Amino acid sequence: MAGMASILAQSPVPVHTTHDVTNQPPPLAPYDASDDTALLEGLRREGAGWAEEDVRRLGLLAGGPEPQEWAELANRHEPELRTHDRYGHRVDEVDFHPGWHELMRVAVAEGLAGAPWADDRPGAHVARTAGGLVWGHTEAGHGCPTSMTYAAVPALRRQPDLAKVYEPLLTSREYEPGLRVPTDKRGLLAGMGMTEKQGGSDVRTNTTTATPTAEDGVYTLRGHKWFTSAPMCDVFLVLAQAPGGLSCFLVPRVLPDGTRNTFRIQRLKDKLGNRSNASSEPEFDGTVAWLVGPEGQGVKTIIEMVNCTRLDCVMMSAALMRKTLVEAGHHVRHRTAFGARLLDQPLMRNVLADLALESEAATTLTLRLARAADRAVRGDAGEQGFRRIATAVGKYWVTKRGPAFTAEALECLGGNGYVEDSGMPRHYREAPLLSIWEGSGNVNALDVLRALTREPATADALFGELALAQGADARLDAAVGRLRSRLGEATQAGARRLVEQMALTLQASLLVRYAPPAVADAFCATRLGGDWGYAFGTLPDGADLDGILGRALPEGD
Repeated sequence: MAGMASILAQSPVPVHTTHDVTNQPPPLAPYDASDDTALLEGLRREGAGWAEEDVRRLGLLAGGPEPQEWAELANRHEPELRTHDRYGHRVDEVDFHPGWHELMRVAVAEGLAGAPWADDRPGAHVARTAGGLVWGHTEAGHGCPTSMTYAAVPALRRQPDLAKVYEPLLTSREYEPGLRVPTDKRGLLAGMGMTEKQGGSDVRTNTTTATPTAEDGVYTLRGHKWFTSAPMCDVFLVLAQAPGGLSCFLVPRVLPDGTRNTFRIQRLKDKLGNRSNASSEPEFDGTVAWLVGPEGQGVKTIIEMVNCTRLDCVMMSAALMRKTLVEAGHHVRHRTAFGARLLDQPLMRNVLADLALESEAATTLTLRLARAADRAVRGDAGEQGFRRIATAVGKYWVTKRGPAFTAEALECLGGNGYVEDSGMPRHYREAPLLSIWEGSGNVNALDVLRALTREPATADALFGELALAQGADARLDAAVGRLRSRLGEATQAGARRLVEQMALTLQASLLVRYAPPAVADAFCATRLGGDWGYAFGTLPDGADLDGILGRALPEGD
């Protein structure tokens, strides 16, 4: 036995005794998240070509190993709620992983929060949206507080005295976490507390009360909110019932004298996705708040905020589509099966090309909506009407397409895509949120009907946009005709079908005007012409797959 032990001690133990690792793709990072022809063309076309250098720089950063690692860590190590300190004092703080703070630092510094409101250049809001499309290649959770901060500014402007104090800080590019007196900080983040458990999107059923104090414009709130994300923001816009009806209020976490405002975080939500971001249930009890806008006009005050956050839902869905398409394209470019690269297999090429069509349509619509927002805030009445209806249409459709798109992109990786460390399960869990946040599909579809009924100019603006592509494609012309005939027959039960047709017709009109024939023809043939199956990867035999893929996934890695 002693001799055998001596022999074993001298024999090297092989590291791999059964296999070598082959036919696996290399890591995607580093890559350029801005290497997206549709995005860059749209950036220039929609009036923000001056921002291209910054968008490209941000795209290289987003695709780098370090930000991708921040994203992974921020989702793996979820926020933790601390209700009390060691001595028993109520603190209601949420601790985030350092990766979250790094993501937030970059997002704020790059102007993805409130910065466009302080930028007089035409196209500032388009530039921000393009930045979000590339920085969204990291992760979506931290996009919530940046989006809410962006959206809070126009609502706050309805109370000029408050806007004068807070707007310079909300539009700052300085990220300064931690609860302190807001006016003592270099930059602020804003959140919102709208919904309650008994009503959800039906905010008029809110029961949180607002009681006036002796000081003009100052109230105390009492009640409970059901979904309030990013509770470590500095200030919140909150809806509550004042004597004059449902009203909007500004609630700071820390009061001007340095004391903590009553903002008891009862718990953090255990969510399907968006896990890097804390979503909470705060309780107000004697919470000090400042009135924003007139009493009884809370919904009217926040409507501009909703327009902004809905645009961001479209943007983040489009970013998620593009990210998962890039992941799928990278995998199939480096993986072989049955004697050929997956990318060269005809059926896989069909799947990828179909996904590429959907991604380009989403990106193109997103940037067009951003231009409408940019011009609307500058007083363009026509763009205001288009923005009003098209943002709701885009929010409904693009966010609905996200989950199916992400599932198909995940499947391109096969079993590898179903494993957590591929990153695809995180993207898949993220996708459904964007169709729920800022109004579910039903809420947005009904909002489109409301716009058509109460604001007829919105329909004129939509058809004015569609008319710009008239005569370019017979299938598009026919779709516009069908859409026009159905407007007069719109019913609540048929609202989803109507909005779907509006979305597809609008996307097709944009692609016919701006995309190459390979893209526009395939989109019209399938989405409008009916030459399409129920799943991605059913493009007709005549589709120019090479033209579509060469544009969407250029050979670069």
